[in-house]
Amino acid sequence: MKESFDALVDYLMANGFFLEQAVEIIEKGMIERAMQSTGANQSEAAKLLGIHRNTLQRKMLAYRIDGRRPRRKPAVRVQERAARHPRKAS
Repeated sequence: MKESFDALVDYLMANGFFLEQAVEIIEKGMIERAMQSTGANQSEAAKLLGIHRNTLQRKMLAYRIDGRRPRRKPAVRVQERAARHPRKAS
């Protein structure tokens, strides 16, 4: 693990990355992975990262990370629902 991290640091230093850029790359990557592994559950992702949920949300906005869960099924439109279930005349 330490060797991998040292190699990453060497790569960033050799390619002219500043500290702020390196932190952004790592933070963004970790947030994206945490969101993927928790199914976009922000509370669980925040726990996994060891930060408060509000901090996670702020960082997601800053890095433009979409925190919405994938939709399971498409939303039924009102017109489609009415066509399937017509009202009975009184």
